[in-house]
Amino acid sequence: MSDRVDRRSFLKIAGTSLGIGALYSVAPLLGADGEAGEVARSLWKKNGERLKPFSFVQLSDTHVGFNGPPDPLGTQAFERAVEMINGLRHRPDLVLVSGDLTHDSEKAGEHAERMRRFKEIAGRLKVSAVHCIPGEHDAGLDGGALFRDAFGPTYYAFDHRGVHFIGLDNVSRAKPEVGPEQIAWLKKDLARFPASAPIVVFTHRPLFDLKPEWEWFTSDGDEVMNVLTPYQNVTVLYGHIHRHHEHTAGAARHLAARSLIWAFPDPATTDDKKPLPFDKDQPFKNLGLRIVEEPKGRGAEPGRPTINEVELTMREYAGTVGINQFLKEGASR
Repeated sequence: MSDRVDRRSFLKIAGTSLGIGALYSVAPLLGADGEAGEVARSLWKKNGERLKPFSFVQLSDTHVGFNGPPDPLGTQAFERAVEMINGLRHRPDLVLVSGDLTHDSEKAGEHAERMRRFKEIAGRLKVSAVHCIPGEHDAGLDGGALFRDAFGPTYYAFDHRGVHFIGLDNVSRAKPEVGPEQIAWLKKDLARFPASAPIVVFTHRPLFDLKPEWEWFTSDGDEVMNVLTPYQNVTVLYGHIHRHHEHTAGAARHLAARSLIWAFPDPATTDDKKPLPFDKDQPFKNLGLRIVEEPKGRGAEPGRPTINEVELTMREYAGTVGINQFLKEGASR
């Protein structure tokens, strides 16, 4: 087989796998015959690991330690999300947390306690691994020192079932920047991979200019994306903006996860960056997860997964207050 893999053919396999949402089903069509099998064998030879189906979850902006307007519920949405993940019929392999795990504090010992509290809640997850990168609330005050003590390096990479994951730090320099040292590291990290390798980048701030006046950008994001440009199957996951957003540039697809604390408005509709108001009747409104399910069974169309947006809600029944989930919207892409 030629070293060049047809991009559209490969995306037919992996484009559905690295879809949008909090739960990502990575299920490439790895048939033994035909082009799918040839692509799989080519990547196995070059990457050293077979592509195998799996799923992973992205959480973001839990802000542990924050409690007050616009969200007086503290960690309740985060804890409910952990319960939901643990209750999934097919448990995900990994959970990625794309920053602002905690809400910062200058009070002695308080921020460290919030880090501990995050670890305690995240430790309830029944998955094989939880991978975190910092947000500005985790690392902006001390250059990431406390984060490193609690979680390890602020940027790193790992491989899982044939997919290469890269966690990038664009907050620890006390400004929205990755920095030359990390970019040099990224180039070195990617050097062993062919252009067709499936790559998932997770970071806190968007790597493009989404709303610079709201600090929704990374100053050297273009440099980072230039390093990733040769790669044909790149998905960038980020947080920070506290709302869902999709952006495509070249071969890369950028996807933001909603927050688990409060939501920001759509910048296309307002210039006022104020959190959406708390609704006591719908306290988890605009928070939650998005679940992406691969089509199953014969005749299912490759590349068109079903997308269900799951919103966390509270309702009163039988004299008690409970938390339930409902499917807000079902759609195909």
